[in-house]
Amino acid sequence: MLENLPILSLLIWLPIFGAALIIFVSGQEKLQVTQWLALLTSLATFILSLIAINEFDSSRYYLQFIEDKSWIETLDVRYSLAVDGISLPLIALTSLMTVIVVISSWNNIKLRAAHYLAAFLIMCGLMNGVFAATDSILFYVFWEAMLVPMFLIIGIWGGPNRIYATLKFFIYTFFGSVFLLIALIYLGKQADSFNIFKMHSLLIESDTQMLLFFAFLIAFAIKVPMWPVHTWLPDAHVQAPTGGSVILAAIMLKMGTYGFIRFMMPIVPDASLDMANVMIVLSLIAVAYIGFVALAQNDMKKLIAYSSIAHMGFVTLGLFISFSLLAEKQVDAAIMGVQGALIQMISHGFISGALFLCIGVLYDRMHSRDISDYGGVINRMPQFAMFFMIFAMANAGLPGTSGFVGEFMVILASFQVSFWIAAIGALTLILAAAYTLWMYKRVMFGDVANEKVMGLEDINMRETIVFILLALMVLIFGLWPAPLLDIMAPSVQHFIDCNLVSKLSPEGMCS
Repeated sequence: MLENLPILSLLIWLPIFGAALIIFVSGQEKLQVTQWLALLTSLATFILSLIAINEFDSSRYYLQFIEDKSWIETLDVRYSLAVDGISLPLIALTSLMTVIVVISSWNNIKLRAAHYLAAFLIMCGLMNGVFAATDSILFYVFWEAMLVPMFLIIGIWGGPNRIYATLKFFIYTFFGSVFLLIALIYLGKQADSFNIFKMHSLLIESDTQMLLFFAFLIAFAIKVPMWPVHTWLPDAHVQAPTGGSVILAAIMLKMGTYGFIRFMMPIVPDASLDMANVMIVLSLIAVAYIGFVALAQNDMKKLIAYSSIAHMGFVTLGLFISFSLLAEKQVDAAIMGVQGALIQMISHGFISGALFLCIGVLYDRMHSRDISDYGGVINRMPQFAMFFMIFAMANAGLPGTSGFVGEFMVILASFQVSFWIAAIGALTLILAAAYTLWMYKRVMFGDVANEKVMGLEDINMRETIVFILLALMVLIFGLWPAPLLDIMAPSVQHFIDCNLVSKLSPEGMCS
């Protein structure tokens, strides 16, 4: 069905073309036209991602839907796209969350609403490009370009300190990207190609590997963000509009861990093995210390922002615990750790996006994010309280929700290395329950102490549709994660066998 259809190019350029069309016809008198254009464009992009999943051969590890054309001939840079079981679910997540942001922003943005929607569509296309690119320079172009719409979203539609937050976000991420570019240029010269998968086959000296490791670490750790380069994220979340926070948490943070998988781990495996314990410690600090920081927050958005850092620490823990497991020749456990990390990436996209939307619903009605300004909301908004409870429980890792599956797999893999690593990792289940349910209790239950709470109205049809979609994702993948695991399994197996085992062990086999 898709033999002659450039589906990856469509997933990238359709939303960008739709954004250009929206800007062309924008105008206050044409607001409804631009809103429907944005919704139809985002829905078409999401449907294309579902078609790609349906046509994807999940029984094989190899790259699929390959597109390869010359782009910059003199530098041998190519417009090269393909996906595997690791990148395709992330593209589907990006496309779905864009639909949700468009629906949730329908009547909430008054200033330049058409440009606001266009910025999200452009970002959708660029983020899909990051996950689909197999040429490293093309990857870098998409990686950098997506900063621009997010910069504008926070800077134009953000809160009172938006300029400070925007500049901090841009400076941090751009600083890391400089090191990424240097590393890619060096690897391109060594491989005589900028193809990412040709770089995987390079045999690099240990000293050079360590330099490349730190170049990748700076670039990707900032994006995750890992402790201690995480301080830009709470500021960005607090100042960003609701849609900006949703995309930032649900998608953009995942690009850092995706970078670890695509570049750091397979290209410099020896350095990654040498530094695995350091990365595990940094991940555990994010899981435990940042969890305690979240407990101290009174701003709901800042609390969920710190929660995101802690949960992303679980992703990096799952990725780098695999090196310790491979050193002990526990290949199956290493595969489980990486799969758990990938499941956590997808799950966190749904859960964090949903929680930021919940906070956005309250903020639109109360114009406050302070927990102390609420209380007794359940008396006025029972339907909203039900959805908020589902997402809060998922954030706490309740079995039966998607938040449990990935974390359980990572904890189980960590237990094969050390009881204490698993115990500290499992601490996040306690801390997440503490800060999430503490927030929920104070906001939802008790007597109504604020007159503004008395005037609250329950969620409307548009908001209900958004929450139903996200609740279904959280519950379906919590109760039945097999489809997602099946898509990922062959690619993860190949990733472990050919990029890690075969390089780290003389006996390693890669078929």
